[in-house]
Amino acid sequence: WIGPDPEHIRKMGDKVEAKRTATALGLPLVPGSDGPVNSPEEAIAVANEIGYPVLIKAASGGGGRGMKVIPDAASLPGLMQQAKAESKAAVGDDTVYSEKDLTEPRHIEFQILADGYGNVVHLGERDCSIQRNHQKMIEEAPSYILSEEKRREMGEIAVRAARAAGYVNAGTI
Repeated sequence: WIGPDPEHIRKMGDKVEAKRTATALGLPLVPGSDGPVNSPEEAIAVANEIGYPVLIKAASGGGGRGMKVIPDAASLPGLMQQAKAESKAAVGDDTVYSEKDLTEPRHIEFQILADGYGNVVHLGERDCSIQRNHQKMIEEAPSYILSEEKRREMGEIAVRAARAAGYVNAGTI
């Protein structure tokens, strides 16, 4: 078997728990809620702190299901309900959280290998920024956008995160 063990799948498959883990490890994160947002009022309070636009995102699943861009407070309740319904229909869980919507972000992933003795290496990055509806369309490796300094910094963060989480096997950060 090549891939994460069940404990890490549970821990990192829930995006709210993954954010909590990353926060505890001191990793840089996009500003957003500290946990799930259970009501439009909670989501609006977070949005007022971090500024619009924000994303409402499903805690489970992927591929852009249950993800909505919220441009302002007036549209938040309806779009939040849509995100929750999409997530519930797709994966049976309507838990959502919120974070700042970044304009023109880069989606960079690092491939890592970790053994059972604390040794972790990264195998370089791939740029998954070409997307449609938050679904990756093309993955390029290496990323042309990263300087050598930024590549080194991000690779070190990926290795540190895997080691701190006790991760063993092949994976993506």
